[in-house]
Order: sequence, then structure tokens, then C-alpha cells
Amino acid sequence: MVVAEHHLALHVGSGDLPVLATPMMMAMMENAAMMAVKDAIGEGNSTVGGQISSSHIRPTGLGHVVMATAELIAVDGRKLTFRVSACDEQGLIGEGEHIRFIVSREKFMAKVV
Repeated sequence: MVVAEHHLALHVGSGDLPVLATPMMMAMMENAAMMAVKDAIGEGNSTVGGQISSSHIRPTGLGHVVMATAELIAVDGRKLTFRVSACDEQGLIGEGEHIRFIVSREKFMAKVV
């Protein structure tokens, strides 16, 4: 992803500086985890985020390229645990652990109010 104005902390509301917002970096990590298993979870299923813990160790400015990766490190029934990270052209900007759960799309959406 190329960091755009709408990804910046001062636009997201997580800070007042023109740098990549931590919530945007974490969303990229979540997306990487979702995409890592989407073809392996069965038709009619999806994954939903349950928990994420992450560091954000270095700022990234407007126009820079950021890439997130996810590695599945544990499976416990429907619970999937990932090691996640994000990098820009200079290297690592954040890392952590993310838990997702496999859900039936139909059953999950039936619970939405």
C-alpha cells in the first residue's frame, strides 16, 4: 500500500502527525492474515479478528510503500494464530500477534443487529 492522506494519523484521529496511523498498519496486518488462509477455510466460511497485539516501532510518511505479512503459527479448532509484521522501504515498522476465528458467513451475519 502507498501511504495516502487518509492513512495518516492526523486524518484517522489516532494522532496529530502526518505519519501512517497505527490503526491503519494494524488493519493491514489483519488483512494479510485473512488473505493468508482465505483459500483454505472452506466455501461459505470467513475469518474474523478476535485479538491483535502489535508494536509500532518506526514512523512512515506520506507516499511511502508499506507491506504487511502474516504467518500462521498455530491452529486450535476454529482459532488461528498468526505472527504479523509490517515493513516500509527502510525495513520493519511494526510486528505482533493476531488471532482470527473461522466462522460460517451465514451464521455470523445472522447475528448482526
